[in-house]
Amino acid sequence: MGMGKREVLTCDLLLQEFHVKQVPVLDRKKLTFSEVDGKDVYNITAPFEDEGEQVVAGRVESRDSEQSEVLFFTEKEGVWVPRRDRPVLNMQDPFVSKIGDEVVVGGVQTFPDPVHQDRLLWRTVLYRGRCLRELRHFFVGPDGMKDIRLVELKNGEIGVFTRPQGAKGGRGKIGFFRVSSLEELRVDLILDAPLLEEQFADGEWGGVNEARMLSNGLVGVLGHIARFDEEGNRHYYPMVFAFDPESGKYSDIELIAVRANFEPGPAKREDLRDVVFSGGLVRFEDGNAALYAGISDAEAHYIIIPDPFLAYEGVNRRKKKKDGN
Repeated sequence: MGMGKREVLTCDLLLQEFHVKQVPVLDRKKLTFSEVDGKDVYNITAPFEDEGEQVVAGRVESRDSEQSEVLFFTEKEGVWVPRRDRPVLNMQDPFVSKIGDEVVVGGVQTFPDPVHQDRLLWRTVLYRGRCLRELRHFFVGPDGMKDIRLVELKNGEIGVFTRPQGAKGGRGKIGFFRVSSLEELRVDLILDAPLLEEQFADGEWGGVNEARMLSNGLVGVLGHIARFDEEGNRHYYPMVFAFDPESGKYSDIELIAVRANFEPGPAKREDLRDVVFSGGLVRFEDGNAALYAGISDAEAHYIIIPDPFLAYEGVNRRKKKKDGN
């Protein structure tokens, strides 16, 4: 796995590589939810533990609306049921990190654009607590930025992935910086974070959905890369790469799934039919992993695939630095 200078890989090139590799899908399933008044649940997290239970956070909204709530669900007899003793958060697209002995839950909050009153703006909001019951709001990110993600590094620092848009990030690029604690998180640090260059082609975009430490000190990044086609339809693909938080080097993006790998299902709108929004990855001891994802802005699914992070854990960081690669 090279972690040096690279060419920009477009969605089309990544799709060609993906189809050549023929990643096997070992199982696939659509998640079923109850007690949500007929609303859709999508853009879920992977299951995580809270007070001894496996929980997923999911975006809950009507098919014809983008007014969302995030609920926490536990599985009972194959159906995911809301935990009414957990908070309901007014946001979209939840994500979860473990930082020290706390859980950090974040998502996207929409609010009226102060300039264009018929539009909405968005920002990332973060909550923290020793468990979901104790979550308290503690941080608001920059206006117009989604996909801020946190990861606790081996040395106890916190790595922060950003996704600016506009003059700095175009349609959306990934940045990274480090802080020593959650208390040090600031909007100006997020806005000033250096970008991972040469990662997305002009007109295409991407972001981090989940980041985790690997056994060799690299960060395994699960994210998405996306583009519009000529008809204005959106195409979102789950991808991974490895990131070295010490040197700032990173590997090429690799796709790990496409929409056809998941069960068939409806879309919120026709232009969202080919959207797979990475939620999280559950790694198993048998060398496989479950990829949880939001599908077509309407449903939540998972597939079982070979663990895409295993190859990254085989990289010898010291040797790479010594060789200058």
